[in-house]
Amino acid sequence: MRITEIKGYELEKAQSNTSEDFFNRSEVTFEDEGEQRTFHVLYIRYFDETFAEFIPNMQQNENPIFELENEQISFKDLVAITCLIKNPSFRQRKRIYINTKEELAGYFEGINISKLKEIFESLKRKGEYNLTSPLHFLKQPTI
Repeated sequence: MRITEIKGYELEKAQSNTSEDFFNRSEVTFEDEGEQRTFHVLYIRYFDETFAEFIPNMQQNENPIFELENEQISFKDLVAITCLIKNPSFRQRKRIYINTKEELAGYFEGINISKLKEIFESLKRKGEYNLTSPLHFLKQPTI
C-alpha cells in the first residue's frame, strides 16, 4: 500500500441547524492494488481534548504530537492511519464513524506513535510512504 496523503481537520457547520462542528475528520489517501482510495474516519471532536487517555506515555494532551520542519502533526492527523494499521481490512472501506472512547482507544492500543513519525517524514520528503507491514508500527512485547 502506497500512502500519498494524510490529514485531519475540524468540520464546520454547513447550515446553522447542523452539528458538524462537533466532529473531526481524519483521512488517508493511498494506492492499493493499482487503485487510488481515500479512507475517512469521522469522530467526535471531544476526543481531541482527551486523547492522552488513548496514547500510552502521553502525560497530557500535547498537541501537536510531533513537528516536522515547521509542520505540526496533531492527534486528528493520526486517527485514520492508526485505524488502517490496526485493521488492514479498512483498506476496502471508504469511511468509518467512531463515537465511543473505548473504540478509539482500541485502535491506539499497542501502536508505536513515535514510529508513525516515519510515515509523515517520508510524505514530506518523497510525497509517499510504502506501507509494507502494519506490524512495523505495533509495539513489540518485552520478554
